[in-house]
Amino acid sequence: MKKTLRQIVLLGTAMLGVMADGRYAAAQDNPSLNLYGTTGLIDMPTAEPQKDGFLSFSMSYFGPIRRNTLSFQITPRLSGSFRYMGVEDWAANCGAPGNECDLAINDYPTYYDRAFDLRYLIVKEGRYVPAVTIGFQDFIGTGLQSAEYIVATKNVTPRVKVTAGLGWGRLGTNNPIGAPFGSRPPVAGGDSLLVNTAQWFKGDVAPFGGIEWQINDKWGVKAEYSSDAYLEESVKRETFEINSPFNFGIEYQHSNTTRLGLYYLYGSEIGFSAQLILNPAQRPMGGVSGTGPNPVKPRPTRAADPEAWETDWVSQPDARQILITNINSRISRDGMVVEALAVTATKVQVRVRNTRFDAEAQAIGRVARTMSDVMPASVEVFEIIPVVNGIPASMVTVRRSDLEALEFSTDAADQMRNRIRISDAGRPMDGLVFTPELYPKFNWSLAPYVQLRLFDLDEPVRADFGLRLSANYQLAPGLVLSGTITKKLTGNLDEPPPQVASVLPPVRSEGNRYDALGDPALERLTLAYYTRLSPDLYGRVTLGYLERMFGGISTEVLWKPVGGRFALGAELNYVAQRNPDQFFGFDHYDYEVATGHVSGYLDLGKGYLAQVDVGRYLAGDVGATFSLDREFANGWKVGAFATFTDVAPEDFGSGSFDKGIRVAVPLNWLTGEPSRQTKGLTLRPFGRDGGARLDVQGRLYDTVRDYHQSGIDSQWGRFWK
Repeated sequence: MKKTLRQIVLLGTAMLGVMADGRYAAAQDNPSLNLYGTTGLIDMPTAEPQKDGFLSFSMSYFGPIRRNTLSFQITPRLSGSFRYMGVEDWAANCGAPGNECDLAINDYPTYYDRAFDLRYLIVKEGRYVPAVTIGFQDFIGTGLQSAEYIVATKNVTPRVKVTAGLGWGRLGTNNPIGAPFGSRPPVAGGDSLLVNTAQWFKGDVAPFGGIEWQINDKWGVKAEYSSDAYLEESVKRETFEINSPFNFGIEYQHSNTTRLGLYYLYGSEIGFSAQLILNPAQRPMGGVSGTGPNPVKPRPTRAADPEAWETDWVSQPDARQILITNINSRISRDGMVVEALAVTATKVQVRVRNTRFDAEAQAIGRVARTMSDVMPASVEVFEIIPVVNGIPASMVTVRRSDLEALEFSTDAADQMRNRIRISDAGRPMDGLVFTPELYPKFNWSLAPYVQLRLFDLDEPVRADFGLRLSANYQLAPGLVLSGTITKKLTGNLDEPPPQVASVLPPVRSEGNRYDALGDPALERLTLAYYTRLSPDLYGRVTLGYLERMFGGISTEVLWKPVGGRFALGAELNYVAQRNPDQFFGFDHYDYEVATGHVSGYLDLGKGYLAQVDVGRYLAGDVGATFSLDREFANGWKVGAFATFTDVAPEDFGSGSFDKGIRVAVPLNWLTGEPSRQTKGLTLRPFGRDGGARLDVQGRLYDTVRDYHQSGIDSQWGRFWK
């Protein structure tokens, strides 16, 4: 022990000795994380929030304990975290004399546990007042990690901050000072993962605290007094030894996004952490590159060139086809194509498909500039209609004279937004002409894929890697035949997870059989029809092998005003469960079900999107899913969801109800190249049958919303890009 402590001291002295002077960022500007992956000292929390919208990933370990945490600053005051923890040697000492392994989870060599946290800043730091935060750790859990705390942090100098707090639950187990709000009841239902409100701030309370010194912009040191006695891990199961409540650490800020830490914990263990803190609103590659826009081409005045303003061109038989060809020759380099065009002497209506720009305003701006170059001088009004899956999603009306007048204005974007109009696509103009040879159209791609299985009780992460062949055949506007085939190259998803008995139909719990037997697999094969039924009303019908586990028919209608923040949709499906080999059969399970939902969508503003889905799920259970997402202007999306149905917690299995966190990252955020592709990850309990919803592609809300007023406005600053 003395030797280990001496090594830590010598290592810390050596690190401090080689520190270089540099720019200093105030400690409160970049709060560090603790070993739980939340803002904190070493093992204890602090009160500061992260910057609004920041996302952090952290890995930490000491002794037998490993923690991996995803945290998100949901609002300036509220943050949430999802943690996956493993404790090695969990059952190694069970049964030894005096060893009390009294939980019903004794037979794992490594015990894995999930946890959700919430923190709320109730008082912002002022000149004399500390920041004060209330926190709920593992508030939907088995109780192993659960705790509540109230903590205060004050920056006493620009480089030094101190923290003091009170903890309950596991943060109230070391030298408690009383139980002011009564005894702490056990978690209701044993393995039930319902919100543990009955435990909040009950039982023993213990103090904790510490100090952090940010020496310069690279190096910082920490010391703390811990209120966690690790009763289950250290006392009952003897996985490691606690000799002291004091912890010490040194951290290195490698870059603006990464931080590394080395710690000496509880008088017996060496710990390590790696932290990655991202600002989704800031692209690591800077702005999106690509070709520059065409300049606006001003028209000559009538007096200078009266012939340019003549209108007899309208009666020319091939005028519309010539205009389509000329526009396409300029916008094709930007991944756009004219679907159809109608024109009069003073107005043009153009339907455009955008396959590249994630900023819809940028695509609209490029088309408007191009038309200023192509259209005869008499055409003053440009009606630009974005088309998605054959659906005319909206109409953006631009006056040509505004383009000419504002291109070089200092506040051109704001002025232009004040003058354009975003409305329903309306009825097509008379004389609408479609682009020749646009339909039918065949496209295909071959790309690598990763299939993940997370959080089974034997292995936290399993994965398959392979190739996915995708193709679509656009038969007519809104009518698309598409499919995907996968071929595994390597991976371990064929290794089954622990089998858990279920009283529900195995609509998701036998996903491992699909992983093992579907090689190669016909992942999807569908015929879909999309249409605009009337103003603000859209429809979809999808028929075929809808996802890897179910096939059948899916129908949907959506009411979504172009300028409104609220939308209402209804979906009805009749499906049968596919065979695990994922080819054409349905006889293995002989299971059919009618499922569907009524969905409400609300754009709360500032990037927050709320959704409620009420209906019947794949296992026949009835209930509702509540979702909240935060979407950034560049396409990043971070959200959480929870599903509650009439399935009893004990029938649902470990987890009690379906919930999770999802993250979607736009590809251009990483590459800096224009793209509409995103890569998503959903963190949820593995393979439960309750609350399972059909995974059909092309749902209408996400199809049309980007081209409605809120979606266009969110990136309007790129209209002139």
